[in-house]
Amino acid sequence: MIYKSINCSIKLVSLTTILILTTTIIFSQSGVIKGSVVDAINNEAIPFANVFIENNKTGVSSDIDGNYIIENLKPGLYNITCSFVGYKPKSFSEIIVSSNKPTSLIIKLIESSTKLEEVEITASPFQKTEESPVSKRNISATEIYRNPGGNRDISKVIQSLPGVASTVSFRNDIIIRGGAPNENRFYLDGIEVPNINHFATQGSSGGPVGMINVNFIREVDLYSGAFPANRGNTLSSVLEFKQVDGNPDRLATTFTLGSSDIGMTFDGPIGKNTTFVMSARRSYLQFLFKLIGLPFLPTYNDFQFKTKTKIDDKNQFTVIGLGAIDDFILNTSINDNITDPDAIERNDYILGYLPVTTQWNYTIGTNWTHFKENSFQNFIFSRNHLNNRSVKYNNNIESPENLRQDYLSEEIENKFRFENTIRKNGWKINYGLGVEYVTYTNSTFQKIEFQGDTSTIDFESKLELLKTSLFGQISKKFLNEKLIGSFGLRTDQNSYSKEMSNPIDQLSPRFSIAYAMNDKLSLNFNIGKYFQLPAYTVMGFKDMNGELINKENNLSYINNKHIVGGVEFNPEKYSKITVEGFYKKYDNYPFLLRDSISLANLGGDFGVIGNEAVSSNSSGRSYGLEFLAQRKLSKSFYGILAYTWVRSEFIDKNDNYKPSAWDNGHIISLTGGLKLKNDWEIGMKFRFAGGSPYTPYDYATSSLTQVWDVNSFGVFDYNNLNNERLKSNHGLDIRIDKKWFWKKMALNLYMDIQNLYNFQSETPSSLIAVRDNQGNILIDPNDPSRYQLKYINNVAGTVLPSIGLQFEF
Repeated sequence: MIYKSINCSIKLVSLTTILILTTTIIFSQSGVIKGSVVDAINNEAIPFANVFIENNKTGVSSDIDGNYIIENLKPGLYNITCSFVGYKPKSFSEIIVSSNKPTSLIIKLIESSTKLEEVEITASPFQKTEESPVSKRNISATEIYRNPGGNRDISKVIQSLPGVASTVSFRNDIIIRGGAPNENRFYLDGIEVPNINHFATQGSSGGPVGMINVNFIREVDLYSGAFPANRGNTLSSVLEFKQVDGNPDRLATTFTLGSSDIGMTFDGPIGKNTTFVMSARRSYLQFLFKLIGLPFLPTYNDFQFKTKTKIDDKNQFTVIGLGAIDDFILNTSINDNITDPDAIERNDYILGYLPVTTQWNYTIGTNWTHFKENSFQNFIFSRNHLNNRSVKYNNNIESPENLRQDYLSEEIENKFRFENTIRKNGWKINYGLGVEYVTYTNSTFQKIEFQGDTSTIDFESKLELLKTSLFGQISKKFLNEKLIGSFGLRTDQNSYSKEMSNPIDQLSPRFSIAYAMNDKLSLNFNIGKYFQLPAYTVMGFKDMNGELINKENNLSYINNKHIVGGVEFNPEKYSKITVEGFYKKYDNYPFLLRDSISLANLGGDFGVIGNEAVSSNSSGRSYGLEFLAQRKLSKSFYGILAYTWVRSEFIDKNDNYKPSAWDNGHIISLTGGLKLKNDWEIGMKFRFAGGSPYTPYDYATSSLTQVWDVNSFGVFDYNNLNNERLKSNHGLDIRIDKKWFWKKMALNLYMDIQNLYNFQSETPSSLIAVRDNQGNILIDPNDPSRYQLKYINNVAGTVLPSIGLQFEF
């Protein structure tokens, strides 16, 4: 029900943002692409390389210093190929050219391991990497911008890809190949960012709104398997965000008005050798929610920046930052002047259990890259900090006797990572190490239900850890580059306990191989074992005696063994078809001792997960089949058809496999669009997902007065873990874009309609208290120790139109 309310509110967004500017300014074809062509390993300039624009069959050559410039381009999207004798050609799809600033494109070419007698100009945007020739997808910034229903949010956009599931709610939980949302890792320009969502679920990675401003993004690589050895602490995916550099010519500004926020982005030069990009955004949902009468008022703010300094041809220095401030308060006066009893009932239910939450976080990091003749080194320093506070009072009346929950936690990580990448004689070698110093604090007061009675959790904890890692990977192409082989090895350890301090216990090997049957068809395979540290909420939990009980319970790293194989067919340059099968076997997953369920079932809701006693004895499996047919934009059409069949199961307390919360079965996504004349574009996205399982409420326990007074919502019946299943859900989103280009200015106006045919998705029923006309909960006349409760049906879904704009100048 809470999700439906939020969706209804967004429907009222910014319909007043109709086009203000007229077309009286004369159109000017002033687009420019400029940059340099360099060796990807030593950063040395490549003179006289061919830079070819496929759209209009024109091109230029780089000069003696490797620089190039292409002028007098009509603003729009261009596919570019760069080639030079002795190097592998490289292709870029959908490079954005605007009239308000030059487009900067640094082209890095990799030396070919085979001798070429002439320039080879055939290249595909689907080129494989040696480390991960399977289970890697790429998304460009343009694909994020125009994704129908995506709202410029990468977490929503990747739901168009195979293996990626979504929840019925409006949350951004990333669920890949049946894994929980806490099994994903995120990197901005090689610097790890623990979370990319506002109102994050601590101990997981989901939230309702993305933090990353897509104006910063050049492209995103999604690894759903075959993880590189230099990316650890993950079981389901790695997302690599590659950001744009600032404009080196002049200051440029972008104003964005979206369906839920307003923002500004600035980029430009700082002196001769440094560029910057920075942005700030603020939501206006709190005003809309109050205006239309919702019981909660969320506000989010985010800030992002990047600077890049070219010290000389062999040294460059990047600094990035990402932060957010989120507030979630209750609209306790919501029922004033309301007469509808159903509305009052629902508002009272929501106000009864939602806490007031304040959360802020930031990540700041530096990456110094030093180039040598056949190698380059990265020295990466970063710090991230999360502060999460939530408070709840009975009847929302602040007093010591009404306090039901008071939670304050901080997670601070200081990190250093060194990497050395070498290319020589066709071999690619990457190795390095990582060191992290972690501080975790937790102050928890919470009244809970336990075995039909009430109990109080009250503790303070401080945890300090030293984490280290070693990794290496070696890759090579054989048989005239028809065969790719890669082997990687990684180990992680930390000072938490004896069980986690032995690096041998966390040895993580991975092996990939791909063979090209011909120019269009290849077979791909990977097998690996991966490890992930349990959440700090689990590691730092203390029992009533003040002991780190999970440390005493021999908490250990979670691990899974992952095998994947598939076939890829490229019918032409901008199209590909893939089929992949996968199997993941989980071991040592935390098992919640109080509720007797695996932690793998949690993470898809707000709040905190893992802040309780566990043991490392849960196991599970996920397996399935994926199909992808994709066409990048060429001429006027683009599209993605993705199908996934997935099963996700974990052992319950009776040692039987039970469906996990992420067991959707069938998932289908169809996304496509057309670029029309006069800079119009229309796109659509259809998505179908099988119903996810859920656990019913224990009515008898929930109705006990002492239990309801503590919880204000139903207690789950974990004896029937995930025995119920929702109906399948589906929906259709459409988006229409119109762009205008003037001299030094550009405007993109769009209309997005989510859930076009108003499908009502089923969500689990809510168990609420029956109240009298004065709002008092009624006692069960047959049992004075219980309240009267009732079920109400919930659906999520409404037609959701919105208008937005992006103005560049």
